[in-house]
Amino acid sequence: MTGNRLWIPQFYKLSVEERLRAVQDRGALNESDYRALASGKHTLELEAADKMIENVVGVMGLPLGLGMNMVVNDKAYIIPMVVEEPSIVAALGSAAKLMRDSGGLSAEATAPVLIGQIQIMNLPDVELAKRALTRRRTELINLANSFHPNMVARGGGARDIEFFVHRLPTSGKLTLVVHLLVDTRDAMGANLVNGMCEGVAPLVEAITGGEVFLRILSNLTDRSIVTARCKIPVERLAGRGYTGEQARDGIIVASDFAKVDPYRAATHNKGIMNGVDPIAIATGNDWRAIEAGAHAYAARNGKYTSLTNWWADGEGNLCGSIEVPIKVGIVGAPLESNPTVAVNLRLLAVESATELACVMASAGLAQNFAAIRALATEGIQKGHMTLHARSVVTAAGAPQEIFDEVLERVIQSGVIKVWKAQELVAELTGVDSSSAQSSKKSVSKPDPAMGIGYGKVILLGEHSVVYGRHAIAAPVPMSIKALVEDCDNGIHLLIPRWGVEYQLAATPAERRSFERPAGVVLDKLGLSNRSMRIEVFPDVPRSMGLGGSAAMAVAIVRALDKHFKLGLNDEEVNRLAFESEKVAHGSPSGLDNTLACYGKALVFRAGDPPLVEPLNIRKPIDAVIGMTGYEGLTAKTVGRVRTAWLKDPKLYERIFDQMDALTLRAIQTIQDHDLPALGELMNVCHGLLNALQVSSPELEQLVNIARENGALGAKLTGGGGGGSIIAICDGESERVVNAIRSAGYKAVPVKLGADLSES
Repeated sequence: MTGNRLWIPQFYKLSVEERLRAVQDRGALNESDYRALASGKHTLELEAADKMIENVVGVMGLPLGLGMNMVVNDKAYIIPMVVEEPSIVAALGSAAKLMRDSGGLSAEATAPVLIGQIQIMNLPDVELAKRALTRRRTELINLANSFHPNMVARGGGARDIEFFVHRLPTSGKLTLVVHLLVDTRDAMGANLVNGMCEGVAPLVEAITGGEVFLRILSNLTDRSIVTARCKIPVERLAGRGYTGEQARDGIIVASDFAKVDPYRAATHNKGIMNGVDPIAIATGNDWRAIEAGAHAYAARNGKYTSLTNWWADGEGNLCGSIEVPIKVGIVGAPLESNPTVAVNLRLLAVESATELACVMASAGLAQNFAAIRALATEGIQKGHMTLHARSVVTAAGAPQEIFDEVLERVIQSGVIKVWKAQELVAELTGVDSSSAQSSKKSVSKPDPAMGIGYGKVILLGEHSVVYGRHAIAAPVPMSIKALVEDCDNGIHLLIPRWGVEYQLAATPAERRSFERPAGVVLDKLGLSNRSMRIEVFPDVPRSMGLGGSAAMAVAIVRALDKHFKLGLNDEEVNRLAFESEKVAHGSPSGLDNTLACYGKALVFRAGDPPLVEPLNIRKPIDAVIGMTGYEGLTAKTVGRVRTAWLKDPKLYERIFDQMDALTLRAIQTIQDHDLPALGELMNVCHGLLNALQVSSPELEQLVNIARENGALGAKLTGGGGGGSIIAICDGESERVVNAIRSAGYKAVPVKLGADLSES
């Protein structure tokens, strides 16, 4: 199987920047394409758009996502998909992974033949005309090919002719239709075939004695047929409370329903086109023509039916197949005029139009599997709640500053409708309306029922704290809250702001990476077999080095404690959150969960037991948190430092000792409120962190911006590799905030030293 380099585990969890880097590192993007996508300047220029269609006034954008895990004919692909509907890209990746692990898909395509139609009217004798055209078939084909010799040189060109006779319903007259069958090779071929039809029309009239009326290509491309197949062992279908046999049989029933019922078949086939159309758009092909041809082909036998078939073989495996007409191209001016199309074709790395058609049909089969599997087991809407709610809140016109809060309240209300979102927007923006006021009581949740975990910044000592040195940390006014409610079926984790909606698997082996930290808490509390809904409301940005995962763990433990009346004390909450952190990060120090639990500034040193002492901040310290917007994965940076430490432990132990000395000195400067001295210690500490290679260009830029605009000290905070900086100020916080925001980053002013556990 080729293309293993394209397998990127947990691609969906990476930031946009990290996804682009991961794809580039594997050779699927060159440096130029990487820069174009990263800068957002790859899109169609207005001047170029004006040359493509009429009356241009702008360019409209759609999201470009990458479908991962697809293997077709033993070749791995990264699938560019341009689509606005949530869950399509994720569903393709999930289905493709299951199929990849089951041996991948196989596909084949006929020659890329396009049909040109030449309609002949007013014939003296239809049968004589057919015989005359047949006798001069070679002359007609040679004439057609003379208009496009380059196509013939590339192995394509007109191949044959065929005839159809119809009686027109209005006039009752007979019409003879000549089909010119043209192999267009790697071109879409529409203009080419139209030109051939126009060119041979006079000869057709001369041969038949009739009058040529319409001469144009057909979008029912049933001479360009693609078939794709897959086989999935039944045991791989098990999960989410269903046996493999139950899931397999449910999929087969859903497939059979689409075969016999045109109303179901229309929706069934739409799901197939969810996989085909986004690739067609991404590669510059005519998705409308592909749609028309596919649906016409589905009705070729006089009744509209399914384009796919699912059945069980003699060994009980689930087998699937698709047969669909797909005529596409990978060369030609229409494709080359849009720079994003060129990038996408390089990403996809197909060598011919037939290979592209095979990939598209395979994506359609995978997308169909994902949809009917969900319908046959969990129900498709269950996985769409947060995604659908986002669309609803957007349609309601929620301003960006209250978008997340409206989203959370809409989901809490259970009424995912535009009118409900509009009521909440009115309430939160202070518009007085009876409907908004009446909704307030039904939507708001009692705060005492929620668990809370606190975000944090590390002033000094990150990374060295993992190796037994001291660290200083303080809570920030950002928290994560969680609420647990009873439900009927399984354990559901919802984080509306992050678009997360999972049903947790019952056993650790079945759980995906995002489920495992919460799952280990449920296991240790003996709650894995209880049905519940865990809803999380994060104010701490994800993967920004501000302790988000620990705050979430603490919030969930406390919410479970309140809902099930477990009687946990803070020490027990902290211990359980630490177990969750170990699953999330591998080798955490315990600092993040300790601060998330207690919400107080502290001095921390890992150990058994750890040293935890309150940090006496006599007077609040003005500070600014600057966020790069690029997610820093703590497990990744901790792992990088550990690898370096293992190679040269003496060198890195000396660095950790230097960081520890800085941290111990900083304790006294904080107690003395000697902010200039503290700032200098932070600056030196950042230099050591940079030496550990856990900084990034964006973090360095933020640190420099803060220092140049009056910050006494600035450094990265947390794991690094992205994430955030912390800068301390003495009356300059507003200037630092404005400078960071002017550079295009997010900045939040904070006061360090507050005891958030009392609020």
